[in-house]
Amino acid sequence: MKQEVLLQLKNISVHYGALIALDGVDIAIDEGEIVALMGPNGAGKSTILKTIFGLAPIHSGTVLWHEKPFVPVSHQVVHTGIAFVPQGRRVFSHLTVYENLEIGGFIIKERNELKRRINEAMEIFPVLGRKRKAKAGTLSGGEQQMLALARGLMTDPKVLLLDEPSLGLAPNIVTQVFDKIITINERHKTAILVVEHNITSLLNISHRAYILDKGIVVAKGDSQVLVKSNILENVFLGKGV
Repeated sequence: MKQEVLLQLKNISVHYGALIALDGVDIAIDEGEIVALMGPNGAGKSTILKTIFGLAPIHSGTVLWHEKPFVPVSHQVVHTGIAFVPQGRRVFSHLTVYENLEIGGFIIKERNELKRRINEAMEIFPVLGRKRKAKAGTLSGGEQQMLALARGLMTDPKVLLLDEPSLGLAPNIVTQVFDKIITINERHKTAILVVEHNITSLLNISHRAYILDKGIVVAKGDSQVLVKSNILENVFLGKGV
């Protein structure tokens, strides 16, 4: 049974002045799948996430949500069902873990529902439950990344955008982060679009992948097919496709 296409970018171009960050990009994210975005630095990966979340200037093309065009505006995108966890473990360091999660659920009006979602997030990330009263700034880098992921779940998104979730983390913590991504996907059926430099780890957990170079999608397909090809080597080493 074919899954519903939740989100599509059709012929999207993004310009920053004379710089063309994306040039006619087509991407689709189906319900409940993990999709990898890969490519060398400057390929346009993070720009795609920012475009979806209303943080990049669309020059041309169309964004579709449930096959209907919409114009991404950051504060409205959250209500639509899309959450964005940017790179850099951006937590509110002076607030507690619990308060960070409350902020993540700012659109939830019913207090009992907010509490339920916080408890659910802490079930997925037990370390946050143990440190619920700790200031976020006192957490380790890995724990802060867990908190950023948990905060992204508070709105119960249909699509979760992750930008370099393993950046700067020790290898054993990276493994934990990727395990949590799988748990989120399987437990909530959340579609996840991930930008990640850790290519092997990402291809091992993703269903499909898009390879970008210089703002263009140069390859796409099943992750396990791509990992066995020479496409990644050619793109990252500048050999062309």
